[in-house]
Amino acid sequence: MKEKRNFAVFTRHLSRSETKNNARQILMLAAPIIIEQLLQTFLGTTDTYFAGTLADEAIAGISVTNLIVNLLLSFFTAVSVGAAATISRCYGRKDFVSLCRFIRHSLVLGAGMGLTAGILCALCSVPILRLSRADAASLAFALPYYRIVAVPCVILSLQLILSSCLRAMKDTKTPMYITGASNLLNIVLNLLLLKLGTGIAGLGLATTLSRSVSVLLLLLRLKGRCQKLPAFCITDAFCLRPAAGCFTRSEFAAILKIGVPAGIEKFVMRIGQLLYNGMILSIDTTSYVAHNIAGAIESYSYIPAMGIGLAVCTIVGVSLGENNIPKAKKQTVLAYRMTAGLMMFIGLFFFFFAPQLAAVFTNTRAVQQDVAAVLRIIAFFQPFSALVQIMTHALQGAGDTKYPMAATFLGIWGIRIVIGFLLAVSCSLGLSGVWYAYALDVTVRGLLLYRRFRQGKWQKVAL
Repeated sequence: MKEKRNFAVFTRHLSRSETKNNARQILMLAAPIIIEQLLQTFLGTTDTYFAGTLADEAIAGISVTNLIVNLLLSFFTAVSVGAAATISRCYGRKDFVSLCRFIRHSLVLGAGMGLTAGILCALCSVPILRLSRADAASLAFALPYYRIVAVPCVILSLQLILSSCLRAMKDTKTPMYITGASNLLNIVLNLLLLKLGTGIAGLGLATTLSRSVSVLLLLLRLKGRCQKLPAFCITDAFCLRPAAGCFTRSEFAAILKIGVPAGIEKFVMRIGQLLYNGMILSIDTTSYVAHNIAGAIESYSYIPAMGIGLAVCTIVGVSLGENNIPKAKKQTVLAYRMTAGLMMFIGLFFFFFAPQLAAVFTNTRAVQQDVAAVLRIIAFFQPFSALVQIMTHALQGAGDTKYPMAATFLGIWGIRIVIGFLLAVSCSLGLSGVWYAYALDVTVRGLLLYRRFRQGKWQKVAL
């Protein structure tokens, strides 16, 4: 009997020790990503803040451009998610030859997509911006910013993919350091160019120059990481000559097989955002400005979920490469608990300090009131936001990207747009009605993704 008690104490102690060890591993990967996401979000908030010193319409102009850029990101996500899943799986099973080949194919795909998207943005700038249904004053501010930020979107594409390649190899610190440097450069350039009287065009130029420096630094770091791998693949990742065997259909197919559903998921989400942003604009400009300010503030609540989610994506991919499914399961569940706790704390902060947060971004009283109301709605669905982020990234890390795509389609089009329209317009709830539908979407989608993870089909996805 005594031996049984001792064994029970030992296994309980072992379980606690294992949990602490798993939490430590998650945090070691996630902490740099969280800081990076914080800095990345701050980079966007900086432009919004400086735009506010020009006019409220300037904030709306930048937001309109960001909607288009986010739409383009859905195409680039198709490559970055495919790259992360394939590279992390190769890294887990120590197949460095395939790893380097996937890096090369990912960079070529990303550059091709970015250049194509940039040409389309340049040729169709005004029609594309009008998709947002913004008024003439907002479009006047949006157009110069758009031409400087959206047209050279190949820079953003490469930045996203290079960061994904490094994270898939468990290097999460480098993107953090580079994002921090980019942030500082952006702030300095914003201040300098605004002093020179360049207006909103200066804000766009500062953003594009900062991203260009990031891409160069990320590329150098990734090349350095590849050179530390076994000698037979030192130059393989960066061999871009059209020699026989340099590019093969199988690598492109593997990346796109996983990445395309993830890209479609993002595309569906962004198109939905364009539609309900148009719906908000049809209410009034005050609601639209308040919506964008609230969205900018809310983006900070996603930082823990995004950071830990990206860490989980790497953990699941590497664990499957190592054929260690129990590790992937345990660390994903633990990651959700950690994320939900952090986001609930942030939700409480939003609820109690909503008026003060709104006042940071605008002096317009009506806008402040709308922002505060939205932030208090946001506060209540933080645990489900965490569930969506963690489960989506876990499934993507395994290469199971079709189900999240279907869940997003249901949530965005079936709930956020349809029910949002009914609540906002038909029931006259205005901006609050849009965000009530948002909360319902996140709740339903989170539960569906969790059910998919519990079913375990992601364990059998072949690359």
